[in-house]
Amino acid sequence: MFKKDVGDLLIEAGLITSEQRDVCKTESDESGAPITECLLAKKIITPQALGKALAQYVGVAYVDSVTDKLADINTLGRIPLKFLRENEVMPVNIDGNIITLTANPMDVQPIDELNLLLGGNVGFAVSTPKIIIEAINKYYPLEGTKQMMAELEEEEPGLEEVEFTDVDDRDIVAQAAEAPVIKLVNHILYQAVKQGASDIHIEPYEKEVSVRYRIDGVLYNIMSPPKRIQDALTSRIKIMANMNIAEKRVPQDGRIDLRIAGKPYDIRVSILPVQFGERIVMRLLDKSRTFSNIQDLGFAERDFAVLTAAISRPNGIIYVTGPTGSGKTSTLYAVLSELNKPDVNIITVEDPVEYQTKGIGQVQVKSKIGMTFAAALRSILRQDPDIVMIGETRDQETAQIAIQAALTGHLVLSTLHTNSAPATITRLLDMGVEPYLIASSLELAMAQRLVRKLCSYCKKPFKPSADKLASIGLDEKETKGVIFYEPVGCEECSKTGYKGRLAIFEIMEMTAELAKLIMDRADTTLLRQQAMKDGMRLLVQDGLRKIKDGLTTISEVLSVATVEVEMEKFE
Repeated sequence: MFKKDVGDLLIEAGLITSEQRDVCKTESDESGAPITECLLAKKIITPQALGKALAQYVGVAYVDSVTDKLADINTLGRIPLKFLRENEVMPVNIDGNIITLTANPMDVQPIDELNLLLGGNVGFAVSTPKIIIEAINKYYPLEGTKQMMAELEEEEPGLEEVEFTDVDDRDIVAQAAEAPVIKLVNHILYQAVKQGASDIHIEPYEKEVSVRYRIDGVLYNIMSPPKRIQDALTSRIKIMANMNIAEKRVPQDGRIDLRIAGKPYDIRVSILPVQFGERIVMRLLDKSRTFSNIQDLGFAERDFAVLTAAISRPNGIIYVTGPTGSGKTSTLYAVLSELNKPDVNIITVEDPVEYQTKGIGQVQVKSKIGMTFAAALRSILRQDPDIVMIGETRDQETAQIAIQAALTGHLVLSTLHTNSAPATITRLLDMGVEPYLIASSLELAMAQRLVRKLCSYCKKPFKPSADKLASIGLDEKETKGVIFYEPVGCEECSKTGYKGRLAIFEIMEMTAELAKLIMDRADTTLLRQQAMKDGMRLLVQDGLRKIKDGLTTISEVLSVATVEVEMEKFE
């Protein structure tokens, strides 16, 4: 059907040279893999450029995204999911016609097979493997939750609620291995990934079991499986996480490594005995995740300049602060990605190591055997590091070692649980760290929070009331010409009005004036006032900037940052 070799085709298109073609052709002949795999792996061409060149040669359209309009769910559901994923093909609806989307138009067999499954006379178009797989994952109609619940209800209809004290563990193991329970657990995990959940909560109550997902920081009720399969469901998850299924009296922690929707996931499982059974929380960590560049995190111009200056110094300590789930780890990994160069030795100590990063030595804390943050840190400093990242400064010993490391020529990054950047200093003083050590080692303290981002597809302008503006420290004169938005809800954002999250920041750099106050053990209020004189923007002020940019809402910012009398900007 196609007369030209792919390599020749790409040379004619001006995308590769003959030398690059020859190198990859040799590797391709040795490995048996297509030449395009080598070209993509060496980043000689991009998947988009390859797709467009193939589409142009074959004479069909190139599709750069699959939207709700293109996704034909009824047609998609007629084809086995495994076939679509393995062959990287997908039926879509373009201008009322069913078209096969393919990543490789040179391989006609899966196109022909899909054509046959759909009844013939189906054309095709070209896209990239990533676009096709992500679209299949997003739009493929999984077996509905209602249907699954109905099937589970039909299993052993005579059984009533399980009496926890009288359950035979052998029966529970057998139930946990049954298809309906396995299917339910797989469904819960797959749907969580599909909906972008960070955590799964399975909560037993007296007469029901609740499954909730945390999406963009908010918990949503998803389903209520039958109460009588509660123990089988728990046992299935325990088996997957290599836990003791017979132990139901004490908390247990475990982990599950598996692929969901084609991506590797590390799932941290926590089980806690409660009144009506065992409560399960699963944290989903995408092992293939890449972190943003620091310039993409949304810093204000001044904050970005202060941060880049601090991380470019050869020594000193930088603290990122905030409550659990405020994105501290993601910010630190973004900074480490910026600093990760072949001539720099970076070592981290974490509990747990959430994401593996090439080029960085990562140490897992194991408190049970004495491998604490402090113990690991002492050993790390004998490994000739340039940069050290400490997952969390939890006690005086860790803080002292971290600060000594900063004073002896290392750049140290760490996190603390404080409500604001100036409170970092107060927290260190409370830990027993001497003021002169803080003043001479601390380069930067950065507080952050996460707020939900407005869905760009459905947000709509609105005019906030005077009271609403006052709640964030504004009056109507200050907002003249500013367009405020409110959430609406659409298919793209699952009717929530929000899609994704963004961070708001409060960055305090060390100055001579601030150092003097630290030496005098000044309280947080005085430290904050001086930091603001030195140019620090409060969390709520950075949030206000993002509200004015149409990225989030007043309610979202106020949910994580308070407007206090501290708003010295308004004094």
